[in-house]
Amino acid sequence: MNYNGRTFVSVQNTDNGEVSSKTFFQYKQEGNIISAAYGGGEIIQGTLIGIVNEDGSLEFRYNHVNNKNEIRGGKCHSKPEILQDGRIRLYENWQWQDDEGTEGHSIIEEVKE
Repeated sequence: MNYNGRTFVSVQNTDNGEVSSKTFFQYKQEGNIISAAYGGGEIIQGTLIGIVNEDGSLEFRYNHVNNKNEIRGGKCHSKPEILQDGRIRLYENWQWQDDEGTEGHSIIEEVKE
């Protein structure tokens, strides 16, 4: 599975998350290294870096600055699903790695241009 050049948007998130339907992710992939820039909604600017596993799942760390001028970050594991129209949907289990330390679940889907 190759994520390079794909854009994703959040379609579902738990209440303790900051990603919303206004947050877009621009993915890049080189070999098994994944990275993305993201922003929108409560997030001014963010980045993530991680690896693509052999089954297409993702393991990464993320950091961003939110609209309260706070630096937030955590870790995430994402499992892909290929939709009927060929787009990718990612089911994400994440955890803040700051004082909050809570866990959450989100779903992001590829945006076709």
